[in-house]
Amino acid sequence: MLPPLNIPALLRAHGLRPNKRLGQNFLVDESHLAAIVSAAGVAPGDEVLEIGAGLGSLTRHLAAAAGRVLAVELDAALLPALQSSLQGFDNVQVLHADIFDVHIGQHFTQDGFLVVANIPYYLTSNLIRHLLESRPRPARLALTVQLEVAQRACASAPDLSLLALSVQLYGQPRLAHHIPAGAFYPAPNVDSALLLIELDEQPKLPWEQIDPFFRIAKAAFAQKRKTLANSLASVWGKAQAASRLEAAGIDPMRRPQTLTLEEWGRLVAAATS
Repeated sequence: MLPPLNIPALLRAHGLRPNKRLGQNFLVDESHLAAIVSAAGVAPGDEVLEIGAGLGSLTRHLAAAAGRVLAVELDAALLPALQSSLQGFDNVQVLHADIFDVHIGQHFTQDGFLVVANIPYYLTSNLIRHLLESRPRPARLALTVQLEVAQRACASAPDLSLLALSVQLYGQPRLAHHIPAGAFYPAPNVDSALLLIELDEQPKLPWEQIDPFFRIAKAAFAQKRKTLANSLASVWGKAQAASRLEAAGIDPMRRPQTLTLEEWGRLVAAATS
C-alpha cells in the first residue's frame, strides 16, 4: 500500500493554490485512485501516458502498477511538487508540455499503450480525438471527466452528441467508476466518473471519410435544434443538402442527435461520392 499524499499540505509547502483556470481539482481519495488503476487494467508490463499529472497522486499508483509512466503536466508551477511526490519511482518520466504539442511517436514506439487522464470539461472532445488519432495508437483510454460528460459519451440515438459520435467512431465507451465531488481537493460542484474507452482496431468509418464526417457533424450540431435540412443548408445550400440527405436515405426533417453512426456514414458517403 502506498502512503497517501497530503495534498493541502503539499500545496502549502510549495506556496501553491489550485488554478481554477486550468480546472485543477486534485483527486485525493485513495480508494478512488486505486479503483481508477484497477478499472484501467494497468499491468506490470504496460506503458502508460498520464495527462494532467498534477501533484502526482494518481501518478504514484500508476507507477506502482505499470512498467513505465510518461506523466505530462502543463502547469510549470506544479513541477517541483510533482517531482518531490515521485521520489523513489524510477519508472516515471515527467514531461512539462501541452498534450496537444506532444508527438506521441517520440515517446511510444508501438501500439497498445494505455492513456489515463483527469481532464477538465473544456478539453474533453478535442483531447479525445487527438488521442484516438495518434500514431502509435493506445489500446485503452481511462478518462476522469464530469459525470454528465461520461454519460453523454456513452449515449445512443436519439440522444447522441458530437462527443458521443467522436468517441464511438473509434471505440466502445462505458462508465466504469463513479467518483463523488468530495473525493477531490478542492471539491468541484459536480460528481465525476471514469470513462473507459476500449479502442477498435479500425474506426467505424473509412479513414478518408473521417475529416469530412467531422466537418459535416460539427456543422449539424452547431445548430442541433434545427432540422438537418436547415442546419446543413448553411454548408451545402438548401437544394444540395436535401439531395444528399435523400441519397443517404435520411429524412431531412430529422435532427442530428437522432442519427446513428451508420447513418452518418451514409451521409458522408453521399457528400463525398
